[in-house]
Amino acid sequence: MPEQVQAAQTIIEQLAGIIPGSAVAKNYQRRAVAREQAELSYQLLLYPQTPGPVSLDERRLIAAFVAGLYKEPATQSHYLALLQSVSPVWEHELAQILQKIDANGPWGSYPSGPLSAEDVLGEIWKHTPEQERIFGSRLIAALEHAHLLATHPRDANATALGHLASAGWDEDGIVVLSQLISFLSFQVRIVAGFAALVTQSSSRTTESV
Repeated sequence: MPEQVQAAQTIIEQLAGIIPGSAVAKNYQRRAVAREQAELSYQLLLYPQTPGPVSLDERRLIAAFVAGLYKEPATQSHYLALLQSVSPVWEHELAQILQKIDANGPWGSYPSGPLSAEDVLGEIWKHTPEQERIFGSRLIAALEHAHLLATHPRDANATALGHLASAGWDEDGIVVLSQLISFLSFQVRIVAGFAALVTQSSSRTTESV
């Protein structure tokens, strides 16, 4: 059986520093369905009993990369720690990439028309031969695709999917990859939002003492 996270709190509550019984915790618990679904998504994507077309190791690498792109400290640390347990070499190399990569998007171009005025140019990350040697062509293609979806969503197209297929990703694998990238984007944002609420709540408590 794959490793499971056993905790009274959900992973989002842990990463956001939500104190059990606090006002923030109670408000989140009132949204029981959303809370349950977010935790279930985490478990199914990062700890599936049957990994299928995307291995556990691959899932952890991709998750660590996406979390690192958004640079939310707690989430990034969590996924880098998971990756460290998979491969210290992968963890070290990914940390080096994330230090240098520009992830301040979203960038991209709309189809020619009125919205073209809102086009924002930005660099699309491309791997080096050494990075491909470390991660392999299949995973390096996944990382480039993750960077594209996270920072250049307007530029994602059939050609990008073709690159994944050429690197050995089948349709089922691409679906899982897309789900993982989408979930991490959601998780990072909700953790950041809750962390801000926790800080705000703590400040109010301190001021009232």
